[in-house]
Amino acid sequence: MAQRELPLPTVLEPRGRTLGPEEREAVLRVLDSAVLCSSFGQEARTLERRTAELYGRADAVACSSGTAALHLAVAAAGVGPGDEVVTTPVSDFGTVAPVLAQGGRVVFADVRPEDGNLDPEAVAAAITPRTKAVIAVHLFGAAADVTRLRELCDRHGALLIEDCAQAWLGEDEKGRLLGTVGDIACLSLQQYKHITAGDGGLALTDDPALARAMRLFMDKGWDRSEGRIHRVPGLNYRMPELTAAVAGAQLTKLPGVLAARRASAGRLCAALDGLTGPGRRPVPPRRRAGHAWWMVPLLVDDNARWARALAERGIPALPGYLERPLYANPALPGHPRGLCPEAERLIDHTLLALPWNEGYDEADTDRVAAALREVAAG
Repeated sequence: MAQRELPLPTVLEPRGRTLGPEEREAVLRVLDSAVLCSSFGQEARTLERRTAELYGRADAVACSSGTAALHLAVAAAGVGPGDEVVTTPVSDFGTVAPVLAQGGRVVFADVRPEDGNLDPEAVAAAITPRTKAVIAVHLFGAAADVTRLRELCDRHGALLIEDCAQAWLGEDEKGRLLGTVGDIACLSLQQYKHITAGDGGLALTDDPALARAMRLFMDKGWDRSEGRIHRVPGLNYRMPELTAAVAGAQLTKLPGVLAARRASAGRLCAALDGLTGPGRRPVPPRRRAGHAWWMVPLLVDDNARWARALAERGIPALPGYLERPLYANPALPGHPRGLCPEAERLIDHTLLALPWNEGYDEADTDRVAAALREVAAG
């Protein structure tokens, strides 16, 4: 009897995470200190300093989630009722929730068909005098065109916010770290990200005024150095010390996580490059240098068919990544079908997203490649 293959490692089990003795030691260090709130401890402040140094940015503000980090950024941008923020319809709801929470209006711009990232031409057409910010999501770890988006924002007096939740240590075509071009960059430590503390976020900036605004918003508008005075409206988005300690241990492992993902994704792409077929070949990203490979996105002829066929072979795949564009959700009424045709085409037909993991070895990667070849030949 043939031995049954184990399921591929996932982020919901130890094989697919890098959690180990370093994180245990960090947790016990905090517990032994009896200081679990970051207002009085050092773990969150240390994490902020180390992350800012890693990215070469002046300041980082730790908070409770990646969505919270985006809320800090949107609030610091001054978004309020009637203000507009331009972003992509191919992202997690956390990208737009902070805009709605501030009473702002989300304006969706279409994406590039080759990678699902914002199309700068569509962004240019969407900007109005009420635009306060553009949120660029580096989808799956591939770089959005931050050079052109930066130019657009500078021309119109809008802030550029980089959503780097899926793009830890990714790079653009110039070799710049993703998260170093925008006015603010936001990172996530959620369970599914490159490194994790369960939840948690960081917002990075070089602007002292933006850093102060985000730090105040993170802690109820309270500058604790001057007594109990609430300078501005804010929320409690503090990162707990336990979270920060785990995140700090994870941060040391980030380069290894990225190297492993790049090696296995590169092996997969090389295997797919050799496939031929009449329109049935899965097409990996054209530009791979600097990709962070949170997922491996492929372009196919029929993503639902591919996902079903791969599932039959034990390979997880998400047709379209999302079930619908963000603007098609009930929480965002009033957006017509056809608003962003390229995004809709990707989600409905051509985008296939393969969950990826630093735990994949060569055998795992070759198994995924073999399944893709079988489906392509089918």
